[in-house]
Amino acid sequence: MAEDIVGRASVIDGDTIEVHGTRIRLWGIDAPESDQLCRGDDSELYRCGQKAAAALAGLFYAIPRPIICTPKDRDRYSRIVALCKIGDPGPDIAHWMVSNGHAIDWPKYSAGQYGEAQRRAERAGAGIWAGSFVEPWRYRSCIRVGRRPSECSDETPVR
Repeated sequence: MAEDIVGRASVIDGDTIEVHGTRIRLWGIDAPESDQLCRGDDSELYRCGQKAAAALAGLFYAIPRPIICTPKDRDRYSRIVALCKIGDPGPDIAHWMVSNGHAIDWPKYSAGQYGEAQRRAERAGAGIWAGSFVEPWRYRSCIRVGRRPSECSDETPVR
């Protein structure tokens, strides 16, 4: 794979960033989509995908160091899929997102690397774990068959 990509990052969504004009998908996790709705601990719907993106932007603001992304693969949209950290040594961004309940481990790609962080977030009721949600990959499948975001969010079965 290519060399590390280093620089300031901007947030595209909860699992995609951009560094020097290059879109990078965070390896091993899946965050709610921008238009996805989840239910909070108060049973009210909220835009959990937007909240995930805002949390990631807040992390970058709180720790103003260069992002270092080590490419691992390319996805079907030709985006680089990478393991990204804030500084060196620095926190694994994907781990932080899962630990804080803003994304979930995607075992299909991560081989469970973030599974323990997800279990801790779930036990703590952090982020999306405070209420209910549909896994982002199920949400996207529902949208692809022509359903509306409100029909695909919050445990609506895919038909």
